[in-house]
Amino acid sequence: MRFSLSREALLKPLQQVVGVVERRQTLPVLSNLLVEVRGVELSLTGTDLEVEMVARAVVEDAEDGETTIPARKLFEIVRALPDGCRVTVVVSGDKATVSAGRSRFTLATLAANDFPSVDALEGVERVSLSEALLKDLIERSAFAMAQQDVRYYLNGLLFDLRGDSLRCVATDGHRLALCEAALPGGTGTKRQIIVPRKGVLELQRLLEGGDRLVELELARNHLRLRREDVSFTTKLIDGRFPDYEAVIPIGADKTVELDREVLRSALQRAAILSNEKFRGVKLEAAPGLLRIVAHNPEQEEAHEELEVETRIDGLAIGFNVTYLLDALAALKGESVVLNLRDANSSVLVRERDSDRSRHVVMPLRL
Repeated sequence: MRFSLSREALLKPLQQVVGVVERRQTLPVLSNLLVEVRGVELSLTGTDLEVEMVARAVVEDAEDGETTIPARKLFEIVRALPDGCRVTVVVSGDKATVSAGRSRFTLATLAANDFPSVDALEGVERVSLSEALLKDLIERSAFAMAQQDVRYYLNGLLFDLRGDSLRCVATDGHRLALCEAALPGGTGTKRQIIVPRKGVLELQRLLEGGDRLVELELARNHLRLRREDVSFTTKLIDGRFPDYEAVIPIGADKTVELDREVLRSALQRAAILSNEKFRGVKLEAAPGLLRIVAHNPEQEEAHEELEVETRIDGLAIGFNVTYLLDALAALKGESVVLNLRDANSSVLVRERDSDRSRHVVMPLRL
């Protein structure tokens, strides 16, 4: 097997696939990339048995074949080569020779037959949407995923396919983030799947934005994303996601409306003197006014007063300031609305002109 292409043309697919390869593997072949040449197409595959990434590139001076090459070593070599050089890879026996100009590297290979492959997908539903839209859905919700929670189904992102729309939902039990988008043409299908944390992070890294379409294949045990230059597959979490709609406050008729950036800046300042462990701040609402108060065990205090649009009189409620800041960072509008009910209820944070993105933060007793 042999192939040749420019350094830049090889570096991009290598960057895409090397991220899924864990540095410490129980099986030696999992530290390698599956390298295949068919005609003028080169495909590079990396996997850790949970997620799989396949990236493609066009090559010249090619000879068909397949093998596996150490992922990190190949990536580091190509990345260290000078810009604009031409890289040639020749595989003979159990060795792969990588050459560029006067540089030459010989790497040990393992048989391609030992490389694991993802089973054929079953029960596939297909959804097409723009790359920018999918990227936005994930970025506005994924930050609320749990990390290493014993409730394993929270350690991922829910994809809730609702016929003519797609929702991404995440919660760690203390907050919830939801973002929704209409699907062009719709699918007529209702389906829920939970994508594990690593799969979500790889999707975030892979998605570049823009108007080009990507295809999602929702299978029984896997989710696959297809793009012209890459395909990504992740196993799903086998569990039942909580009834998230029951968490969204109903009857929260007390509203506070203000500029998103003004609120964010005030919370950041108040957070400096909040308790380092609990990160609590108290919001006190009065007609036309929102007061933010934070204090810590050293008896230090922060007070911020903001002019807002509200008729609330005498409501005080505590929240984790980090959760509020995360929610505000995920919104895009200039003005935000805080929907409140009473001192013991969650707050709903949303944009003034849109319910597409909603964030719920549980109260904190201070």
